[in-house]
Parts: sequence; structure tokens; C-alpha cells
Amino acid sequence: QVQLVESGGGLVQPGGSLNLSCAPSISDLSRMGWYRQTPQKQREWVATITNAGGGSITYADSVRGRFVISRDNVKNILYLQMNNLKPDDTALYICNARARGSVLESWGQGTQVTVSS
Repeated sequence: QVQLVESGGGLVQPGGSLNLSCAPSISDLSRMGWYRQTPQKQREWVATITNAGGGSITYADSVRGRFVISRDNVKNILYLQMNNLKPDDTALYICNARARGSVLESWGQGTQVTVSS
């Protein structure tokens, strides 16, 4: 199981930006991503970045064009740059990862993002 530690959440006004970070305990990962969850909704997928097949990045329709997922392979940190934030983006943002060669999903504890004026 991969240990994941998120940081960077906070309170921001609508239209503002935040940059989330996720530090995994290992570097040999086939896939990393972000999900978000609120008490009213099921866990929602936000974005994924993979290392397989040359790598790919995908986004949920609700965040495409506003959020950018990236990974610093030297520092071994996953980022989620969130721009033009909306109140509907308020949620607990949770990091997800899968180790290379494994089918097990690992989850962090999450970092809270609140978008409010």
C-alpha cells in the first residue's frame, strides 16, 4: 500500500486559485490522481495522470480548463493547480495512486478546499 500525504487546501474566494500537493511514499507508480468528496455527494473523480504508454492526462468535465494536474518526478510530488475556483468546488480533495504492477488503489486522508466569499 502506498502512503499518500496531501497539503495545500484552504479557504479561497470565488475566482481564486489554490495549488494542492500530494507526496507518495514510493515513486514507482503507474497512475496518480485526484478525487473530491462532500457530505452530500459520492466521491467524484477530478483528474488522473498516468505513466503507462507514454503518459496521459485526463480531467472531469467539471474542472477541464480550470484545473491542471502535474507530477514532479524529481521531487516525487503530485500537484493540482486549481484556478477560477467556484463554490461548487468546495470539497475534501483526496489523492489516489496505484503502484506499478499492482491492482490495489491507495488513498490519502484528503485536504479541505472551501470556496466562499
